[in-house]
Amino acid sequence: MAVGNRQAMTRAAAKEGEPNGATAVPEEIKKEEMEERGQWSSKMEFVLSVAGEIIGLGNVWRFPYLCYKNGGGAFLIPYLIFLFTCGIPLFFLETALGQYTSQGGVTAWRKICPIFEGIGYASQVIECYLNIYYIIILSWALFYLFSSFTTVLPWASCNNPWNSDLCVDILNSSRLDNRTLPANATSPMIEFWEKRVLGLTDGIHKLGAVRWELALCLLLAWIICYFCIWKGVKSTGKVVYFTATFPYVMLIILLVRGVTLPGATEGIVFYLKPDISRLADPQVWMDAGTQIFFSYAICQGCLTALGSYNKYTNNCYRDCIMLCFLNSATSFIAGFAIFSVLGFMAREQAVPIAEVAESGPGLAFIAYPMAVTMMPVSQLWSCLFFLMLIFLGLDSQFVCVESMVTAVIDMFPGVFRKKGRRELLILAVAVICYLLGLLLVTEGGMYIFQLFDYYAASGTCLLFLAIFEVICVGWVYGANRFYDNIEDMIGFRPWPLIKICWLVFTPGLCLYTPLKYNNSYVYPPWGYVVGWLMALSSMVCIPLYAIFILLKTKGPLKQRLTQLISPAEDLPQPKKYMAGLSELKRKGWSPPAQEVLSITERETHF
Repeated sequence: MAVGNRQAMTRAAAKEGEPNGATAVPEEIKKEEMEERGQWSSKMEFVLSVAGEIIGLGNVWRFPYLCYKNGGGAFLIPYLIFLFTCGIPLFFLETALGQYTSQGGVTAWRKICPIFEGIGYASQVIECYLNIYYIIILSWALFYLFSSFTTVLPWASCNNPWNSDLCVDILNSSRLDNRTLPANATSPMIEFWEKRVLGLTDGIHKLGAVRWELALCLLLAWIICYFCIWKGVKSTGKVVYFTATFPYVMLIILLVRGVTLPGATEGIVFYLKPDISRLADPQVWMDAGTQIFFSYAICQGCLTALGSYNKYTNNCYRDCIMLCFLNSATSFIAGFAIFSVLGFMAREQAVPIAEVAESGPGLAFIAYPMAVTMMPVSQLWSCLFFLMLIFLGLDSQFVCVESMVTAVIDMFPGVFRKKGRRELLILAVAVICYLLGLLLVTEGGMYIFQLFDYYAASGTCLLFLAIFEVICVGWVYGANRFYDNIEDMIGFRPWPLIKICWLVFTPGLCLYTPLKYNNSYVYPPWGYVVGWLMALSSMVCIPLYAIFILLKTKGPLKQRLTQLISPAEDLPQPKKYMAGLSELKRKGWSPPAQEVLSITERETHF
């Protein structure tokens, strides 16, 4: 109703502004040409889209490993502390901001506090990097999936053209009797990964040729991604019914298979056995904090974009709490599926579980493929595992692209909200990201991938953005005022602890969470320079935009600051404020426009 009134007022103003309404007709036609922004058809579409975005590869290949490494069940203590003080408050803040403003990841910040619009640009820079490199993992998984359709899995033996003389078939224990292994011996799984899939070179200085098979897998991944989102929320909302639920079917199948294997119990005990003494290690707390930031898609603009397609009265508070617990529960359950299999593998090889436990690509493309070769009907379990990985990564990827496209369209609605323009924009994004992604499927592409993975969307960038987000909403816009807006949307005020987190705990924990990265490969100095440039390219957006907009705005400094920390006048106002103004006006008081803005919208601690 409010949107309709605003459009009617705009049309009326256009008619009044021209003699005899001469230009009103073309304006009207122009308005009609613009397509509606769109909304989710149902709450379930929103919930599944967010679930698809946040529940990804990190739940399967990072959380279980961190849990075992950092004291088993004891790791859940710092993890839950970070979940309640950083994860849920920031997750809710971004989603509610999108729903309140009905804007994407850039214009939402412009509406609420113009001087902090740089937060939106910073998140979009991070999103650009994610769109380029995250999909590379899908190309690897597709390669493994296609390689699984053979009578004998190609990584099960050393009898392949790519295997070296140092390859030792560790699964065939009879061949290893009475024989000493050379110090630099490798397994067929490692050689398949490094020589067959990646064609790995000596370092980043030697990129080599493009791996054409990976390039084709990458192209297929982008084609699938494009057709998932090309019609906006109309297509995305329908696709997620499958892409967000199918990985759970796969996970349950793999979990049931895993816990029925011999040695599964030892693996699960190893995963969860609590070691309280590990809590004294600061690294455990760092790992807990960074895992929350990575796995909840915080500071990437995705949650704001997805929330912006909600109805104004949607209960986003309940949705966010539910989705956060679903995400963490998925990570926890995935640990059983992974460690039951690692326990089986350790028992088959007669080695400690610590020797076979891996995280990241090492788990997905070396340890787990090794485990499936020991199972009966290994091709089936290999296909199911890589299908799960593909669907876990696919919706995270296409929702990320959709969020970036939403931000661009909301910044330039007159250009892109026309028939056929969205599809062309998504196509342009897909083509550019694919061409840039070809660098990452060269023979030295893995080294570039690791630079992207550590620097481009690193914890440092996310923590930096998180601090400014809570400063903007909690202190400049005003936490109480944002609570009033939320109450207007959902009908009640959320738990006060979330507001306290925005004001105190979240910025405090973000400031005192340093990051550490372990990597066996030492990059040349210019490699680290490129990495830090990628990291700074997002963080620098916030101060640079604040300086730019301050210089661009006219008037004395105090007036400029006042103007730049004031929210947009067309944002919905809480009913109680509007009722108060109506009462004052009924009594004959008529304040000037700027005073109305101050009374209804200003509650700042700047």
